[in-house]
Amino acid sequence: AVVSTQSTGVTKRIQQRFFLKQGPRLNNPPPGTIVDSTVTRDELFDFFLVPQGVGQGTVTPTHYNVLEFSTTLKPDHLQQIAYKLCFMYYNWTGAIRVPAICQYAHKLAFLVGQSLHRDPSPDLADLLYYL
Repeated sequence: AVVSTQSTGVTKRIQQRFFLKQGPRLNNPPPGTIVDSTVTRDELFDFFLVPQGVGQGTVTPTHYNVLEFSTTLKPDHLQQIAYKLCFMYYNWTGAIRVPAICQYAHKLAFLVGQSLHRDPSPDLADLLYYL
């Protein structure tokens, strides 16, 4: 059996901003804008995604670093999936800044950190764990 894997790091606290030049004006790019060349690294598979629009101010993109990519998906399809997952957050009709699964993991880690007031099990000492 062929096993395909994909692992991606998502960063929302970044300094990069992108603008759309329309005549003499600079505007925010529309939601769904992907930047995967010029400002990205040649030796890595990374891209920036503008998942949502803003009514006032400057939109902040989200940076994706694809760490492992051994699937048959094309990079464009992965980018589309990342954008669509930003609309999957429960009880919110619009897009959020990160894919819903990342937001759920963030919330779970925060709640576990606030609720468990003891050291982790010694059985986890030789393992990678994140909670």
